[in-house]
Amino acid sequence: MLRKMMLPVLWLAVFACTTPVLAEESGDMTAEQFVATLHPVTGPVTLPGAQATLNIADGYSFLPAADAQRVLTQLWNNPPDSDVLGMILPSSDARAVLDDKNWAVVVTFVDDGYVSDEDAAKIDYNDMLKDMQKSTEDENADRLKEGYPAIELMGWAEPPHYDTASHKLYWAQDLRFKRTNGSDENRTLNYAIRVLGRQGYLSLNAVAPIEALAQVRADMPQVVEMADFDAGQRYTDYNPSTDKAAAYGIAALVAGGIAAKAGLFAKLGVLLLAFKKFIVLGVAAVGGVIAKLFKRKQA
Repeated sequence: MLRKMMLPVLWLAVFACTTPVLAEESGDMTAEQFVATLHPVTGPVTLPGAQATLNIADGYSFLPAADAQRVLTQLWNNPPDSDVLGMILPSSDARAVLDDKNWAVVVTFVDDGYVSDEDAAKIDYNDMLKDMQKSTEDENADRLKEGYPAIELMGWAEPPHYDTASHKLYWAQDLRFKRTNGSDENRTLNYAIRVLGRQGYLSLNAVAPIEALAQVRADMPQVVEMADFDAGQRYTDYNPSTDKAAAYGIAALVAGGIAAKAGLFAKLGVLLLAFKKFIVLGVAAVGGVIAKLFKRKQA
């Protein structure tokens, strides 16, 4: 078994090391040995649990579910999540997971049903941002009380874009995390991609160090193009007579990624990844319907 990195469970800490701690005890697996057990694939990748396909572009690769979950838990010291369907890497070499300058995209599927896009053209994202910033600020007292860092939503790093032809949505938020004494802790990017389908949506969340933000912005449009649902499960295949509809639309899908007014934001987990990698996992919540909550990994 891979020896877990002996790192304190500190939120948004900045680690001095940029490579995994190698095991010293006999019989333990080093990080390089661990990576050798991974099986990155290229080309078309099927996601049976989502009835979708990822067409992995040249220069990229995909870690299947089991490998991706092992990277998240055993290498990056995150809580286990059996819903993770895989991970997109910006390299065909699995050693990319050891490079603190690289990004990765964690892929999941949310089966809440068909998300109506009728409100997409009517959304004023500037007004939404103001509401989200206020909600974020209002929830910080509770977050600090529960041991979470205060968060300031600085603005859109990438304003929401919804493509009515492909039914794909992406956006990025510029976030600043603060210590309990109010001083700056760290600043990072929450980049989210949602691919709408007949039964729900694919959720692609970028994991990136702060230093890689420019590269993430440059690469994400190509990542958006990789994902699509299989024939019969696409957005246009929706049958209102037989299929379940989600209890929310595009606006709530975006707003739910960072702030929910019913106390969800105070509980929203920010998963600390090794090598300065961070992921802010979005949650769509309307009327108390919550897709998923993440809590801090216990020491």
